[in-house]
Amino acid sequence: MDKTTLRQRILRDRARLDEETLRQSAATVRELLLDQPWVQMAGLVACYWSFGTEPSTHGLVFALWKHGATVILPVIRPDHDLDWAVYDGPESLAPGPMGIMEPVDARRGADTIRTAGLIVVPALAVDRSTGVRLGRGRGHYDRALARVGPNVPTVALLHDGELIDGVPAEPHDRRVRLAATPSGITQLVHM
Repeated sequence: MDKTTLRQRILRDRARLDEETLRQSAATVRELLLDQPWVQMAGLVACYWSFGTEPSTHGLVFALWKHGATVILPVIRPDHDLDWAVYDGPESLAPGPMGIMEPVDARRGADTIRTAGLIVVPALAVDRSTGVRLGRGRGHYDRALARVGPNVPTVALLHDGELIDGVPAEPHDRRVRLAATPSGITQLVHM
């Protein structure tokens, strides 16, 4: 299956998820992650502010922040790369140019992600054998993940059924080390 067809299938499946399923899934994934030592020890966490039927990160971002982590969220630059800014509570967000909430704090630069101790990324699917993630096709996170060192935990948040075999890969596609679904956390690449 090509990337476009796979994206369409997953987005169609996500559109069928009801609000209660989305809420419960988000709470389960949040608690699974917060129980992990590698999450608890991360002083600087790069995450994202979810939208639509993506696995929700709102509670995760808030919990990490309340537990003392510095959380940086992406700000999409005109060149489609990601800049980063600090989340400082719900009032620190405003709608960005694509309608996605972004921090209003000073931009820290695209290379800020290099200093993160944990990186949480969106994905439509992840290949269970290779860790290749399927994004929405603009390459924002492939560019960002190219800056990340080999020992930093990178985790994609997914709904059940989105950790699959056979995600198409191109040379620029970046792998994640872990996938988190309501069913559990799966290590994809040795940490």
